[in-house]
Amino acid sequence: MPRSALSPSRKPLVLAVAAALAAAGCASGAGAAKLTAQVSDTVPQGTSLSVAVHTTEVQLKTTGEVGKLPFTVTDWPVVQAGPDVIQAFRAHAVDVATNAGIPPIQAHGTGLDAKIVAVQWKQQPQYQLATAPGSDVRALGDLRGKKIAFSPGQAQGVVVLRTLEQLGLTKNDVQLVELNSPQFLTALQSKQVDVAPLAEPTLTKYLTQYGKDGARGVVTPAVDALTILWAPTDVLADPAKAAAIKAFIPYWARSQVWAWENPAQWRDAYYVKDQQVSPADGQRIIDSSEKPVFPASWDAAIKWEQETVDLVSKWGYFGGSFDAGDLFDRRFESVASASVPAAYRGGQS
Repeated sequence: MPRSALSPSRKPLVLAVAAALAAAGCASGAGAAKLTAQVSDTVPQGTSLSVAVHTTEVQLKTTGEVGKLPFTVTDWPVVQAGPDVIQAFRAHAVDVATNAGIPPIQAHGTGLDAKIVAVQWKQQPQYQLATAPGSDVRALGDLRGKKIAFSPGQAQGVVVLRTLEQLGLTKNDVQLVELNSPQFLTALQSKQVDVAPLAEPTLTKYLTQYGKDGARGVVTPAVDALTILWAPTDVLADPAKAAAIKAFIPYWARSQVWAWENPAQWRDAYYVKDQQVSPADGQRIIDSSEKPVFPASWDAAIKWEQETVDLVSKWGYFGGSFDAGDLFDRRFESVASASVPAAYRGGQS
């Protein structure tokens, strides 16, 4: 999960993004740009990237692999919420980032042309619906009539919509309170909302503090199936930066495999030291995590993304439906899967 919106490590980036947006007039590379030039396997000397992938930063620094990257990382900005990444892309403050599948759909709807360059496939739910202290929501059937924190451009929003769809509920049956995900905790604490989708380690932190006051986590079967790397099309149109991104993808994929195969080291480096949860809670989070899988074919990922496009369009977000395949740069399709052992490939359904 991303750090708080007030994290000191994010403040310089936020200021830089605001300044760059003012200078650029919020210009973007709108349109369905076609990227056809072959991406080189060699990164030209002097190439640099700003990489908003915090977990990989921690993994690479923990293993010492960060020094082997064949390009310069100018910054590892801690910006992970989808709307914040889109803003950073527009301001040319970030070259490549990690998100769920929904932010590229929002970017498309707002005229920013960006492409998915790597895919991790997930089959287990990552979110629970956390309740406000003292809330009478104890099961999914209690959601009717409740105020639900909702960020339409983030994975949390997709989980909410898929949950409501599965329950047969509509916008008229609940009150969707639009917030950015870093605002969810404050909204729960102040009882501005009854329910908000939270993932680890934020869920554990919240329930540790407010469980004694009646807060709980309600399990939803809704799965957010994709974790992606993506980049603005104008970055991918730069041959040097495209080569650097191609070189980064294996480090991203292998680092997640390393975390899976070295759970104690990952627990201590990320959950305990970086995210400041207890060792016991960190171990519990790891024990409930899912083995990373990187599909060799993106067909299932594109199908899932198309279902998400159609879903958010049906609910009135980000314009009409469109071909989700336009969001993927298939020049990079095999890069992640080819970089990991066979046990970590495949897994589409």
